[in-house]
Amino acid sequence: MRQVNQSNGLHVHDQSGQRKPRIALYSHDTQGLGHIRRNLLLASVFRRMGTDPIVLMLSGARELGSFALPPGVDCVTLPALAKDVHGRYGSRSLEVSLDDVVDIRSRVFRAALESFAPDVFIVDKAPRGALNELDTVLRSLRDTGRTRMVLGLREILDDSESVEREWREGAFEDVVREYYDRVWIYGDQSVFDTLGEYGLSDEVRRKSRFTGYLDPRDCWLPTTPREAPIVQPEDIPPPPFVLCEVGGGQDGAPLARAFLDTPLPRCWNGVLVTGPQMPIAQREEFKRRAAGRTDMRVLEFVTDCRPLLERADRVICMGGYNTVCEVMAYGKAALVIPRTVPRTEQLIRAERLARMGFLDMLTPDCLSPAALTAWLAGPEPANARDAARRIDMRGTQRLPGLLREVMDARPEVRHALA
Repeated sequence: MRQVNQSNGLHVHDQSGQRKPRIALYSHDTQGLGHIRRNLLLASVFRRMGTDPIVLMLSGARELGSFALPPGVDCVTLPALAKDVHGRYGSRSLEVSLDDVVDIRSRVFRAALESFAPDVFIVDKAPRGALNELDTVLRSLRDTGRTRMVLGLREILDDSESVEREWREGAFEDVVREYYDRVWIYGDQSVFDTLGEYGLSDEVRRKSRFTGYLDPRDCWLPTTPREAPIVQPEDIPPPPFVLCEVGGGQDGAPLARAFLDTPLPRCWNGVLVTGPQMPIAQREEFKRRAAGRTDMRVLEFVTDCRPLLERADRVICMGGYNTVCEVMAYGKAALVIPRTVPRTEQLIRAERLARMGFLDMLTPDCLSPAALTAWLAGPEPANARDAARRIDMRGTQRLPGLLREVMDARPEVRHALA
């Protein structure tokens, strides 16, 4: 049954007349697809709750339209931003100034959220959004007095000095104090103590909850190619095989090129997934390279690599949060070649987990076909198969309870933000 409330737009009620909870998920998505994939996982988990919430995803990457969304979930995508290797932002495609594209995004985000009227608004990583595009949105939602706001952080943001400078210059602690009811940290405090490493204030600590790492196996998986580009049975080679993932692909060419030049052990096969943000010319180059080998194949873009990952004998990948969570969840022997610019987040994550024996790491300056061949011929990381048991990966199990905690919390008395 649908009822219209002129002050708040269209509201959907269940058979008992109760208004279904509304959740909005924001990600700025200026590099890679990690933020989108994390929010898709959250949407999948929330949709399985007994309250059957309605979920709206807001993203700055058009690739979101290629992902199959769980039933009850829809999305708004905006003109895209891009970030270069020096961390500088620009319009990805639209031929307008950076100020103009940010203004467009901010206005659309605000209009969508004011109409949707979420009970909970979850912002991924950036407290004020990309280039502060959420400033007016946060004020608007706060003024309604109804929307609870959550800042979701991956466990590692960057090196401590860079994070402390970024949070100080962006006044992020003031923003968290003013607008956010909770901070969810998607990690295991024993692996990386986000609060302590970055010296965050007592007020941020009071609002923070470590969820544990998010288990990607709990994400909704499409079942037909019509729903999204998915792995087909013919895409999966017979075992043994090694899977190479380069994330969104924007800066994955060096790893992809080295992998395609790597002699594989006898009877092994290789699968490279390039990602949708890899330039077309590079994708075509890599398909030509693979065509000259009988033991290698290239997949340009699949929205979910889990069917490949589940069957792979070894994995060579970059060090993004979601990819590493997948490797640990499936207990795979992995060699991680982390991105080191413009942030060192992937490097820090790989170093910590390699030190604990859950994966192996190779720095980009040491990347070569010979190094990959040597790793494939060597032993597995000592604790690779035990990662899901020895590391707290119960984040998706805790999310429903954490969401209820936020929705049941009393509105806090807000301080004036200078």
